[in-house]
Amino acid sequence: MLDGCVPWPPETAEKYREAGYWADRPLDTLLTDGARVHPDRTALVGPEGDRWTYAELDTKAARIAAGLVELGLRRGDRVVVQLPNISEFVVAIFALLRIGAPPVLALPAHRESEIVPLCELSEATAYLIAEDDGAGFDYRTLARTVRKAVPSLRHVLVVGEAEEFTALPEAKPVPLDDSDPSEVALFLLSGGTTGTPKLVPRTHNDYLYNARASAELCGFDEHTVYLVALPAAHNFAFACPGILGTFAAGGTVVLSPTPSPDDGFELIEREKVTATAVVPPIALLWLETAEWSDNDLSSLALLQVGGAKFNAEPAARVRDTLGCTLQQVFGMAEGLLNYTRLDDPNEVLIETQGRPLSAADEIRIVDVDGEPVADGESGELLTRGPYTLRGYYRAPEHNSRSFTEDGFYRSGDLVRALPSGHLVVEGRVKDQINRGGEKIPAEELENHLLAHPDVHDAAVVGMADEVMGERTCAFLVVKNGSAAPILRELTAFLRERGVAAYKLPDRLEILDTFPLTTVGKISKKALGRLLADG
Repeated sequence: MLDGCVPWPPETAEKYREAGYWADRPLDTLLTDGARVHPDRTALVGPEGDRWTYAELDTKAARIAAGLVELGLRRGDRVVVQLPNISEFVVAIFALLRIGAPPVLALPAHRESEIVPLCELSEATAYLIAEDDGAGFDYRTLARTVRKAVPSLRHVLVVGEAEEFTALPEAKPVPLDDSDPSEVALFLLSGGTTGTPKLVPRTHNDYLYNARASAELCGFDEHTVYLVALPAAHNFAFACPGILGTFAAGGTVVLSPTPSPDDGFELIEREKVTATAVVPPIALLWLETAEWSDNDLSSLALLQVGGAKFNAEPAARVRDTLGCTLQQVFGMAEGLLNYTRLDDPNEVLIETQGRPLSAADEIRIVDVDGEPVADGESGELLTRGPYTLRGYYRAPEHNSRSFTEDGFYRSGDLVRALPSGHLVVEGRVKDQINRGGEKIPAEELENHLLAHPDVHDAAVVGMADEVMGERTCAFLVVKNGSAAPILRELTAFLRERGVAAYKLPDRLEILDTFPLTTVGKISKKALGRLLADG
């Protein structure tokens, strides 16, 4: 294990091997096996229509891997990868897996306030970007700021025009040692509640099981055509079953530049897509658009919806409107995945968020004192299993709060279990806003707001929204003698601080003082009631 990672106890690891959950194979064998067994089958279709067979994709990954080694990257180096849904994302990830340099999967929407801490925490050697996002944002400008702030960063690699940086390199393939399957393959980002980034280490063994078991449960096979509608770096789209699960089944991955119906529906029709995954706001948009769209969506057999709770009313409309099976997915980058099954009764598909993927997933639902709740009662979800982490990377203090002494992860999710084992998600214990599947740590945004010269105090609260699930309201108390900022001015200030667009407040309220709890803390429950009262 890399220094700063928490391994599974040896006896637990051996149990998972003996039971067949861990195959002791490197993650990049998903591609090398495909190239060996069905080299001429289409593996990947890029957003520009570029098509790659398994053999072509494997060869390209080998060339990029050799180029990275020639550049000086070594086993154990961390590389922050921030790429949109382009073919180079898939190629680069497999190249990095091949040389044993764990990628840190950042999202395209991240900006300075996210990327700099990620590079610092991971002690990244390299930062891989596209030249721009296609909508006017230049990642090279961001990279200049990041490079100045992070001493460990030796390379900025660019897909596209590199300017003073380095183009993604290629070289003649060279023999490379296989990775240790118990080592960290890659890092995902936690959707946690504090402003400090948390990295989720995923090993070859646990993430390979994550992808393979998900693909089997979801019925993926060589005929599957999977549309990557969400950002490819998102755990949901990457391995649940996502890109990796599709490769495990020998299917075809199709990359969409955006999750919009304009892009998604056209690709479903053109490529005969059979499965995809979206978050609830996108599902609502697709349902609305499908009512009048002329696109032929008849190939679509499975729509996964996750990232946030999907309400029963729109869930009930999926089959009739889109003509496909709905699968609700409740999961986390930290591990545990819950799926409704393809043969579940309709009311289960509509009303629940699924049950655990693995027979080895262990679940506890506990009250505030850590005691098990009565059957059918809601409580915090605790879990451990063959693909759930035992600790965040280089975060001992946070780990002491987030894990029990016997290794159960405290998810922060409030759930209740049905007799069938299916879970119904009822909210969050932790202080964060789930805006359309994007997790916004309240503390992080509050810290940015407190940096405003006119702000005395700040509190961020989620407000219910039919489309996004939750939107963000910023409550402010301004300094004496200062003028209260308006929302437009405030968002401009936050953008200048490098805050990602999805984290910007949707609403602003100015108060003279904040309501307090009996122990003198800001009462966010009282602020929530102010919102509810209008």
